[in-house]
Amino acid sequence: MNLQDALFNWLQIRIVAEARPDDQAAQETKQFFEDILREDHKLDEFSVTSDETMYRIKYGSGEQRKLQMFDRESAEQLLSDINSNPKYNE
Repeated sequence: MNLQDALFNWLQIRIVAEARPDDQAAQETKQFFEDILREDHKLDEFSVTSDETMYRIKYGSGEQRKLQMFDRESAEQLLSDINSNPKYNE
């Protein structure tokens, strides 16, 4: 999985995990993507900030830091899909 996909997948599941703290599957999936970022991409930092239109992930390893931005609507789509499906809201 390339870095941009891993960051986006981690961001989406992070949003879900924060919105649904009792959802064990979401917590485990978040940890899975954090492991990918650390082990496969050798990142030692990845953090998120947001505003009304964008999510910004600061990430890097050692002294090298980068910024990746994602559209808020796209990033929150997974949570929206989960919330709109009665199967996941019982």
